[in-house]
Amino acid sequence: MNNYNVLMNNLESLNLKRFKEHLDTYLDMIAGNEKTPLDALYELTEMEMEFRKEQAIIGCVKVANFPFLKEIDEFDFSFQPSLDKAKIMDLMTLRFLETSENIIFCGTPGVGKTNLAVAIGIEAAKHRHCVYFITFQDLISQLKKASLENRLEARIKFFCRYRLLIIDELGYQKMDVDSANLFFNLIAKRYEKLSTIITTNSPFSKWSEIFQEPVLTNALLDRLLHHSSVININGPSYRLKDQIQHLSDDN
Repeated sequence: MNNYNVLMNNLESLNLKRFKEHLDTYLDMIAGNEKTPLDALYELTEMEMEFRKEQAIIGCVKVANFPFLKEIDEFDFSFQPSLDKAKIMDLMTLRFLETSENIIFCGTPGVGKTNLAVAIGIEAAKHRHCVYFITFQDLISQLKKASLENRLEARIKFFCRYRLLIIDELGYQKMDVDSANLFFNLIAKRYEKLSTIITTNSPFSKWSEIFQEPVLTNALLDRLLHHSSVININGPSYRLKDQIQHLSDDN
């Protein structure tokens, strides 16, 4: 076996896919004096590193459990004029992760809370931060199941592995006291260490009705709001945007 074949086998063994894929092209360019060997090696390794970066980003996004993949450039800010676009774009810089701040999106159903939370989450995942998306109902179900099976500590540690935890749809159901305590324990563990994004259709004044425990609710809000950005969205249903536009066009 000649050195070329050995080299190709080595690249395969080392999983240098892009290097192997473009090697022949660069060998031809070296033979034609279009590239120096040093330049060729440099460009091949840069290509491989870029490919691995892209794969890592895809992996981070995939494990984040997003319900859909919509980035910030797909959000129509003109449809929600109550939103401060500059504030949202500042959050997209991910500076809030460095200071372990939280984000709370408040508004009626359909105004774009989840879209914005996902867009920020995708941006964080693209920068290779550990991100996880879960609905509030699923989160409580998992914590309750873990508590019944004496695995609560392990499950809370699982959710604390993520630099950014996105909890969607808080406020659609009232909770029993045990569930409220489980949620408080998770938030307390993440407090001032990790960032959490919450979307809710309920104003903070109504949270005591959801958690049915005023003292616990105050303690929960104290931890969530201490270092946080609260984004209130007042406007029509973003979910029905296309239908509204269609009706407008018909008229």
